[in-house]
Amino acid sequence: MLAKTGPNLKRRRLLAGSAALGATILVRPAAAAPDELAAAVQAWTGGIKPTPGRVKFDIASLVDNGNAVPITVSVDSAMTAADHVAAIAIFNERNPQRDVARFALGPRAGRAKVSTRIRLATSQKLTAVAKMSDGSYWSDTVDVVVTLAACIEGES
Repeated sequence: MLAKTGPNLKRRRLLAGSAALGATILVRPAAAAPDELAAAVQAWTGGIKPTPGRVKFDIASLVDNGNAVPITVSVDSAMTAADHVAAIAIFNERNPQRDVARFALGPRAGRAKVSTRIRLATSQKLTAVAKMSDGSYWSDTVDVVVTLAACIEGES
């Protein structure tokens, strides 16, 4: 049997190489180190480790499209002058920027609940952290599966 040579073999190699390069570019945002999430949270809290609890992250566990994912974060708080949520921050594991959103609150907010939409590059963990008026930090972490990714590097 004769070995395949000529333009067809060259074209196949070019297509295979292009596909491999394209896959590398698409997967690149998901290759971030998982402890970057913890580092981002620690930077915001000033090194204080948040206690799990009091924070509820409301997001679908399976997201069809990562371009506009609705999220709600609520915190169990009386929202009085003596005991209230001072701030809420949302962090992600695999987007190009770990610090997704920050919200400043006070006792006049009435309730400790914020809602927004975010973009998710791929399936990942999200963490919401609440800073209380007494200086304590509380958190909730969720895993989200994204079927159609967003935030691909190189977009404008």
